Amino acid sequence: MASILSVALTIIVQAAMISALYALIAIGFTLIFGVGGVLNLAHGATITMGAFSAYYAGQFGLGIPGAVLASVTIPALFAGLLYLGMVKRLEEEPIMVMITTLVVSVVIEQAIVVFEGTTSRSLPRLIEGQFHIAGSTFQNLLGVMFVVSWIIIGLLFLFVNYTKTGKGILAVSMSHKGASLVGIKSSRINLITWIIAGAFAGIAGLFLGSWLTADFAMGQAQLVLSFSIVVVGGIGSIRGSVIGAYLIGFLEIATTNLISSSLQGLAPLVVLVVVLLVKPEGLFGREFAE
Repeated sequence: MASILSVALTIIVQAAMISALYALIAIGFTLIFGVGGVLNLAHGATITMGAFSAYYAGQFGLGIPGAVLASVTIPALFAGLLYLGMVKRLEEEPIMVMITTLVVSVVIEQAIVVFEGTTSRSLPRLIEGQFHIAGSTFQNLLGVMFVVSWIIIGLLFLFVNYTKTGKGILAVSMSHKGASLVGIKSSRINLITWIIAGAFAGIAGLFLGSWLTADFAMGQAQLVLSFSIVVVGGIGSIRGSVIGAYLIGFLEIATTNLISSSLQGLAPLVVLVVVLLVKPEGLFGREFAE
């Protein structure tokens, strides 16, 4: 009985920490769709960019502060430039945006292969040590990842619901025409949204790279994960992304611990198929924020 309880607590704690990062990854993806109505297929590559920005900062001896700063600013700037340089011109053609961002994603991955090859790279360790809960041992990094992810998610909710710019994001997500009638510039709001999503992706890349390793293809699995989460939660819904992340995260960790680690990537796809069959609009439909 004690052993079963210990395993259950281990799964709950591990899933809670990892799902917080999954939520952070998915929110950036759903923000862009919620506001601009387009899917950013370069989201996974932006996560990879965040990881390698931190890696190069470490190579240049900038330490942990430099790695954190690089992992946030470089992906955020990239996302902003991607919007201004390409996406803004194609906003009325969602399919073209998908194709364009997919091509950009492939270019980034191939550029990393050219400069770094296919070998995984180790990032600066954000924090060392371990902590113990219910007889199980966890990395301190996972605890920091959980806390930081939830702080960022909380700040985003406050920003969206209680600031002028945040309310502008809400207005544009509901109606571009309605927002323009009250003087809100959709292009400016879209740019801000892309920059925020890029920064979130960069932070996720930093944590993933520090926890595991960084390689050119690391963003591919995260793009599939993001898509699965936002479809489950309801494309465009921040709350749905958080709940979808925890649903998939808990199922994934339970599957890995109780059945086989080889089934880790299968859990999101199974949930995705079930939701598409039972409730295609997702748990929270097309709403953006509450």
